[in-house]
Amino acid sequence: MNPKRIVGLIGGIGSGKSCVAAAFAKRSARVISGDQAGHEALKQPEIRDEVVKRWGKELIDEKGEVNRRALGRIVFAKQEELRALEAMVFPWIGQRLRDEIAAAARDVQVPLIVLDAAVMLEAGWNNVCDRIVYVHAPRDVRLRRLAETRGWTAKDVAARECAQMSLTEKATRADFAVDNSGSPEELERQVEAIWRMLV
Repeated sequence: MNPKRIVGLIGGIGSGKSCVAAAFAKRSARVISGDQAGHEALKQPEIRDEVVKRWGKELIDEKGEVNRRALGRIVFAKQEELRALEAMVFPWIGQRLRDEIAAAARDVQVPLIVLDAAVMLEAGWNNVCDRIVYVHAPRDVRLRRLAETRGWTAKDVAARECAQMSLTEKATRADFAVDNSGSPEELERQVEAIWRMLV
């Protein structure tokens, strides 16, 4: 039997990668989330201690966890702070993703593995992927979604975009593109077409 293909999802912030991931999941793909692994990384005691050592214990909330929003304000304001955070969390996240991919590869019920990680190309995690899918939507649509779902301003989004590879560069690295500016039905049609080529 051929080894299962691993598909990486990339795209602009707010482009709707999670919607595309959900459409693949509906077709029984195993979706592995870099964002989820990132949340878990900050809960690791040794990483939390490093965060406190560098940025202070005021970043720890009443539950004893890192306040991600407050940390985000610090690291997205200064490149060197972001690099410091990446050095703390990327090794843990990368290992977690590799472990989850290995588990999915052993599961006979899983026909396709989808890796959804915002900074996949920047972190080099795309080296495990057989194909890359680029999800795009116009900037005004993305800004509206992010304002509604996360309460982010255009300035918040711009700060995060500066930390990522340009959309043009991302698009050129992809094997497939999905336009997520239309209806849910249109999105489903595009995912179905990619699914048929890969499974």
